[in-house]
Amino acid sequence: MLPAIFGKAIAAEQLLSTFDVGIKKNLADAALAAAKQAGASYCDVRIGRYLRQFVVTREDKVQNVVNSESTGIGVRVIANGAWGFAATNDLTAAGAARAAKQAAAIAKANSKAQTAPVQLAPAPGVGEVSWKTPIIKNAMEVPVKEKAGLLLAANAAAINAGANFVNSTLFAVNEQKYFASTDGSYIDQDVHRIWLPFNVTAIDKASGKFRSRSELSSPMGMGYEYLDADPSQKFVSPNGVVNYGRSYDLHEDIIAAAKQARDKLKAPSVKPGKYDLVLDPSHTWLTIHESVGHPTELDRVLGYEANYAGTSFATVDKRDAHFRYGSQHVNIVADKIQPGSLGAVGYDDEGVKTKKWDLIKDGILVDYQAIRDQAHIIGKKESDGCCYADSWSSVQFQRMANVSLQPGKQKLGVASMIKDVKNGIYIVGDGSFSIDQQRYNAQFGGQLFYEIKNGQITRQIEDVAYQIRTPEFWNACVGVCDESDYRLGGSFFDGKGQPGQVSAVSHGSSTARFNGINVISTARSLG
Repeated sequence: MLPAIFGKAIAAEQLLSTFDVGIKKNLADAALAAAKQAGASYCDVRIGRYLRQFVVTREDKVQNVVNSESTGIGVRVIANGAWGFAATNDLTAAGAARAAKQAAAIAKANSKAQTAPVQLAPAPGVGEVSWKTPIIKNAMEVPVKEKAGLLLAANAAAINAGANFVNSTLFAVNEQKYFASTDGSYIDQDVHRIWLPFNVTAIDKASGKFRSRSELSSPMGMGYEYLDADPSQKFVSPNGVVNYGRSYDLHEDIIAAAKQARDKLKAPSVKPGKYDLVLDPSHTWLTIHESVGHPTELDRVLGYEANYAGTSFATVDKRDAHFRYGSQHVNIVADKIQPGSLGAVGYDDEGVKTKKWDLIKDGILVDYQAIRDQAHIIGKKESDGCCYADSWSSVQFQRMANVSLQPGKQKLGVASMIKDVKNGIYIVGDGSFSIDQQRYNAQFGGQLFYEIKNGQITRQIEDVAYQIRTPEFWNACVGVCDESDYRLGGSFFDGKGQPGQVSAVSHGSSTARFNGINVISTARSLG
């Protein structure tokens, strides 16, 4: 049985089929007409076909192959000044009309308890347009046998390199999304994403101790061309760790992971104290996500969204007071158009054309992430185009854009950044984290840790976690490497809302340095 969000199981060949645009427009027009007839002052219709494929392996076995489809219609309306939403998988004009009428009835019921009418920022109709992720090779076209072979070969290489256990997965997503509204938009989009997560574990059989490392690649808004390894897209750190940009060599990464997991077994625990931290983009993306991405979502700022450690310390009065969120080196943008990123689309799920905008400029908090019914609250004239629903059956709401730390403007490589660090730690890869309700106090781990002494990486260490107060941490940033080191990290599964939804989001940065950060040891005695 598949989780409801994944829909029904289908044959792999069906992953290549499409839903005729003319049929989608007819369904949308039926819903729009029915909504108007039912008294709606506004209506939007989303017709979505969500296709997913998982190829799951462990050691020398294929554990599962999943091909799934979820298709249906979501209708959102404003009637009597209130929102209403309904959805159906009845892909007929009558079914679309019934959903629209139901949404209008729900809106009218909601209006009885609503104290102020919904105010929508303008989103001029764009007519009939389309947008596609600029892929070279559709991952769905690649035979399952080839994908399984890639994963099993990688697993074997990891075992040969010293891993005791290994699992790997290829995960491909295609969202075929159609949006129509009473504003006059008919938008057809074809969105593709790909991810190759793995985990290798090495065991010291004498002590029973074990250590693991997962992939250093990022999920990407790309096609299967992501696996066409390109040496120019590799980033070799001063400690010899290879990270990846817009091209990924699974075989190389998984062999390195096996060796590094075995090295972790011998690495000493960190000595707690204050350190200068040099953070690789494969690590920093998660810190950005939790300490900047979420606290600048306007619904959290306003207290409307308190799930998944919701709300925010970065309240509107701080923006108005030119609050110093970080040092002058900290420039952070929200971005829904960055090529290769998970969040890149032409239009959001309210039909708003996407863009890039500043959140933190020269360390100062300057803006938030807002959608159409929020914009007026902080005096904005338009939505930022960051509304999203994870399914046709889910109502769209404010979701995080790609939020990224911009590269430094001066030429600066990682080796140059490290050379004057007297007592520091170089951190690679994401790990466990903990953060409070307002995104103010947090703790972050990682995957690989290297001691820095007098400008030199000396040895691998373990059990590192650093503690932050968000503004103190970002104000401790003393440098960011230049654009030649810039890379994306991200997640397919950013959770938010109740009922919960997930979204895919990327976060970019170059390697960055933070001075005087408190580090603790996560080692636990078993004695």
